Amino acid sequence: MRVYLPATFAMLTGLHETGVMSARSGWGFAATPALLEFYTSGDEDEIGYAAFLDAAEASLRLLAIGDEETFPYRRVVVSVDVADEVVTLTPENGESVVSLNPAQIRVEDIAAIHIDTEESEEATKAAIAAVDAADLGDEDAELTVGDAQDNFMAFYDPTELPFLIELL
Repeated sequence: MRVYLPATFAMLTGLHETGVMSARSGWGFAATPALLEFYTSGDEDEIGYAAFLDAAEASLRLLAIGDEETFPYRRVVVSVDVADEVVTLTPENGESVVSLNPAQIRVEDIAAIHIDTEESEEATKAAIAAVDAADLGDEDAELTVGDAQDNFMAFYDPTELPFLIELL
């Protein structure tokens, strides 16, 4: 199953150094049956993209913690392919939310790495400050988060991880 994991650049660095990354609190996002039911139209790719966007928004929350030093205003999403047996659907937490057990992801599990571009940093910075208010229904904050979500995240092949860490 394809699962989208919210991350930070520091988490990518750890993945490169150890070959393993833990899904934060064991959570990820996927095109689940609940998500498919939530959307009345759209193909599998479009539904998967909705789960990807949920992971990108969750990356904002990781950045809001404030412990990312290298790129504090760049969202990161790691797309992984894991066995169905390690995934538990948790629709009570959100249509796309899944629990992973074990929550450790190996480099070999990675299908793609997505990182905000430099041009997106200002919008991401604003979204980090607004994400909690958006969750509470503040329309201006929702628009601010939406602006960041609309920004392109660069795609990297998993084999590019060492170069990302060294050169980005």
